[in-house]
Amino acid sequence: MSTGATSKPNVVVIGGSYVGCRMVDLLAQQVHETHNVVLIEKNTHFRHLFAFPRISVVPGFTEQSCIPYTNAFHAAPPNSTSFVHAVATKILPDHVLLANGDSVLYDYLVLATGTGSPGALFSYTKPLVVDWFTALQKSVENAHDIAVIGGGAFGVQLALDIREYYPDKNVTLIHSRQQLMNRFHPELDRIATERLEKAQVKILRGSRVKLPESGLYPNDGSRFLVERQDGTTVEVDLALLCNGNVMLSAPMESLSPSSIDPDTKEIIVKSTMQIADDAYPHVFAVGDIARTGAVKAARPASVQAQIIADNIQTLISGKEEQLREYVPDPPAIHLSLGLRDSVKFRNPATPGGKPTIIFDQDGRLDMGCGRLWSMRAPGITDYKL
Repeated sequence: MSTGATSKPNVVVIGGSYVGCRMVDLLAQQVHETHNVVLIEKNTHFRHLFAFPRISVVPGFTEQSCIPYTNAFHAAPPNSTSFVHAVATKILPDHVLLANGDSVLYDYLVLATGTGSPGALFSYTKPLVVDWFTALQKSVENAHDIAVIGGGAFGVQLALDIREYYPDKNVTLIHSRQQLMNRFHPELDRIATERLEKAQVKILRGSRVKLPESGLYPNDGSRFLVERQDGTTVEVDLALLCNGNVMLSAPMESLSPSSIDPDTKEIIVKSTMQIADDAYPHVFAVGDIARTGAVKAARPASVQAQIIADNIQTLISGKEEQLREYVPDPPAIHLSLGLRDSVKFRNPATPGGKPTIIFDQDGRLDMGCGRLWSMRAPGITDYKL
């Protein structure tokens, strides 16, 4: 069976998270007269990943964090988009092979798979995600001494949320490097450290943890030791891993293994966001999966998506010499600092310059779940769907 064999050829987007959906939005507006836009996504629902640290701790809007794709592209021109729920296993020069045996033809393709857990690609259903976070919330509630492992944005936000929502719990943040969120200017480390210390989160830096042979810590309420490679230990009754995601670039191996960075597994792209392999000028990569030099975040990915949409439109028009190029901006992040506070932080634009820092109190306990639901599922009020 071939999916997408209609009167118009397809532009296929693999991966329906933030940048993948943005990619579909842009392409549908720009190429709908000549092409269909097909989204291939392994999960049944859009997952609001930015809210995941919060819903690991705070109950009440877990179901809102998983949004149905049913009407996600309601603003697109009529009949310009389609959604295929499947795992893409192989990309070939003119079609994508799916785990269910189907295939999807394409003229142009954008890989937007991002990062995920190591191992085989897995399709998450909404009940599975909701049940998992509900159980995690209960584990956090029942624990007394908690280790948060990983001092990136997720770990910092999670540690602060736990301490603010449950001020009687002891929280230790363990980070392998000396600087928290080390891709950013050291001033962000100072801000995060100050806020963590104010919240009485203990910070251990400069040594990786030694994971158990199983790769998992106990989750039965028993007490155990988290060991670090420097020989120090922390006794806890709950350990939360906030690191270890890998690039989900495996589908590209069948098309252009030379376009995969052997160390990071990112897709190597040109400044036009086309993959590095000259044999496939019709194949692009965007967002976290693409090796662009930009920070892995939604804002730069959105800029990349616009450049790709413009370049695909240009290629359709036969004007290859007029392709746009992506130039990364300084890394920036909107980081929550507890349940109500946040900081918008941008690295200096020039060496020796000062970062841009804007503190805010947006007061969104749900981390924007309601706003995003309204945007992608307007008119749907049953959050169980």
